[in-house]
Amino acid sequence: MRAIRAVIIVLAFALIGAVLAAVITSRADSGDGAYLVRAVFDNSSFVIPGEDVKVAGVKVGTIQAVGLTGDNKAAITLEIDDPRFEPFRTDAHCEIGLESLLGEQFVQCTPSQPVGAGAQRAPVLAPIASGPDKGQHLLGVQNTTTPVGLDQLADITRLPQQQRLQLIISGLGAGLAGNGQELNAALLRADPALQQTDQAIKVLANQNRTLARLTTESDQLLKPLAAQRAHVGGFIKHVATVAVAAAAEGSAIQQNLEAFPPFLRQLKPAAVRLTRLSRQINSALQPLAAQAPSINASLQGLGPFATNATPALKTLGNVAQRGESTFPRINGTVRQLLTLAKPLQPLASNLAALSSSFDNAGGIEDVMRFIYYYTGAVNGEDAIGHYVRSSFEVGACSARSSSQVGGCGSTFATTTVANAAAKQPAPAAKRRIPDATKALLDYLLKP
Repeated sequence: MRAIRAVIIVLAFALIGAVLAAVITSRADSGDGAYLVRAVFDNSSFVIPGEDVKVAGVKVGTIQAVGLTGDNKAAITLEIDDPRFEPFRTDAHCEIGLESLLGEQFVQCTPSQPVGAGAQRAPVLAPIASGPDKGQHLLGVQNTTTPVGLDQLADITRLPQQQRLQLIISGLGAGLAGNGQELNAALLRADPALQQTDQAIKVLANQNRTLARLTTESDQLLKPLAAQRAHVGGFIKHVATVAVAAAAEGSAIQQNLEAFPPFLRQLKPAAVRLTRLSRQINSALQPLAAQAPSINASLQGLGPFATNATPALKTLGNVAQRGESTFPRINGTVRQLLTLAKPLQPLASNLAALSSSFDNAGGIEDVMRFIYYYTGAVNGEDAIGHYVRSSFEVGACSARSSSQVGGCGSTFATTTVANAAAKQPAPAAKRRIPDATKALLDYLLKP
């Protein structure tokens, strides 16, 4: 590990000297209003303008220019096109990564480090106030990393790179001996992968027993899987079929994915309302917790009740079956009743109007009042008891006599029929019985 680290250190210094002496590019033009970040690196080997700037693997901008600072550092101007990743903060970090095996490189950035809940975020990168790079936001070399590429590491084993490396080591030996601190700081920035590798190796060394047990148990787990390899192969084939079908419906899937964010935006208010409703329901259900024993007892009592109700329901079913034959037989009678009820409708309306008028005019109260006063007028009460009030006339004609008494003779014999007819009132006009009433009477009197 130490030998590899020494080789990488020497290679890094050689590349730093060669690239910084050769690469001089135009400065960034910040007059178009774009968000520009001036990131300073120890080395910008094979970085050219136009390459991608990414955040978490997603392209957010391009490299606008590559320049050289006054202290021989590489200054890369990053143009951020996506406003969602603005602004960069003082805890931002950028590193150069390999785009492909052909040597193309890009810049991977983290605009700001994540913070915990309630913690204050780092300040925003301040823009350069003056000079040719005015308006750009400066990201210092302490916030950048320049990893060593695998292709560069492999070049050490080839000729004439080996001989050139020896010459470089001999020529730069004195310079390296006098700049130990700067070299150490550069190596810390240029080689974070080795530091993380050391930490990973330490973790693995501490977990050696767990890894050994994992190896043993994995063999036991793979045995059943090997026994079902035919099913596993079939699963892989089916997955391929599903993938082909999904690829054929790629446009529809894309439309669904495009419609998914609006759906989530509409779902958010509904989710908020459901949350409020659940809270209200929770507060409403809490009082029921005290009544849980009673509710359980009631539910348990429903079992015997349902058992006892089963015969009654069966009986109702039998009645319903008999009703299927009974109701058709009485259908004719019901129709006759309907036919009879239609002629009686005017009579019922007249009786309803008569009874309503009698009630509204106070007829019931008058009848009750008449009964009360008549009873009081006929009956009396004294010291002896109740008696009935009556009146009689005392005179010459009151006494019973076997012969006619003068002045008390009857006049019926001398009254003529004509006079009697003249004195009688004229007969009332004959009232016509309504047809409905006549029909009812005929139906009731019919033998």
